[in-house]
Amino acid sequence: MNTDQFLVKSALKYIDKATFKWQTPSNIALVKYWGKSNPQIPKNASISFTLNNCHTNTSIDFERKQNTNSDKNENLKQVQIDKTVDFDLFFEGKQKEEFKPKIAEFFKRVQEYCPYIYEYKMTIHSENSFPHSSGIASSASGLSAIARCLMSLENEISTNLSAEFINKKASFLARLGSGSASRSIEGPLVVWGNHPEIQGSSDLFGVKFPYQVHSIFENYQDVILLVDKGEKQVSSTIGHNLMINHPFAENRFLQANENLAKMSTILQEGNIKEFINLVESEALTLHAMMLTSNPYFILMKPNTLEIINRIWEYRQEKNSNICFTLDAGANVHVLFPENEKQSVKKFIDSELAVYCDNNQYICDQVGFGAKQF
Repeated sequence: MNTDQFLVKSALKYIDKATFKWQTPSNIALVKYWGKSNPQIPKNASISFTLNNCHTNTSIDFERKQNTNSDKNENLKQVQIDKTVDFDLFFEGKQKEEFKPKIAEFFKRVQEYCPYIYEYKMTIHSENSFPHSSGIASSASGLSAIARCLMSLENEISTNLSAEFINKKASFLARLGSGSASRSIEGPLVVWGNHPEIQGSSDLFGVKFPYQVHSIFENYQDVILLVDKGEKQVSSTIGHNLMINHPFAENRFLQANENLAKMSTILQEGNIKEFINLVESEALTLHAMMLTSNPYFILMKPNTLEIINRIWEYRQEKNSNICFTLDAGANVHVLFPENEKQSVKKFIDSELAVYCDNNQYICDQVGFGAKQF
């Protein structure tokens, strides 16, 4: 895999101060990835809807260190003495020392591709529009936002970076922090992982689904039922690692790649019944991997199962195209076409909200990726 394309190869024209602000969305995978190898390489390809309302707002203030050893136009091949990344992190207005190790590890992974980070003291302010670590891919939106801010700085101090390259490298960098973060730069559908039937797909970064999508999937709706807003008992990182030596791992990786090929056809042809079957099967298979790992664990809650059963009953009674998917958590994503928005909303209010923590849910829909603000 060619990562050299993401190395900074030209001289940089450093600036003293800059602030960049990005809003990057979460995403919900339709075909799941669960299991990876170093450095953040997926064991199978995945595809996700980019969301819109579930997002992270991040601003980074870059202030040039006074004692750096580089000239204004230093060649990147010169080694700097100061090899520490200096940053403060504020989450939802409060300094969060407990979040710093993960971000520090992210900077360590990207420093080869972003050597300019040693030049600056960074002050990061971040806030979510949804609960942190509750299974709504907070790592995806959070780390993709930081990656997008880094690329704004790189664009400012470099020359001749195309918008396409900036998005590609932002996805590449985000992946090094959280695999699913690679799918949060663009939208409305993003594939991450090399797949023979998806043109341009790569293990290194996410790509927009390259084929014409049927109109039934435009403005697709996602209502996220907040069954449990607390932190997960088992992190996604630990869960991925438990796929090593998992008895069903290899069959699962093959299945996922086959399902992505099927999903590609479904999205182009608009077969919504097949979409429902495949999306729900993928969600349950993800959690089946958790149930059969060693040690095994359960992220679903009793109310998760109650909601699933109610959705199945409603779909049969009303001949609806509602379906569910799950991420690595207890919350339920209720997916449905835009033309069912009113009827499904009534159903959620009358029958599903009672299973949510304080009756809370988030109304979302497919979005188009990162936005500068």
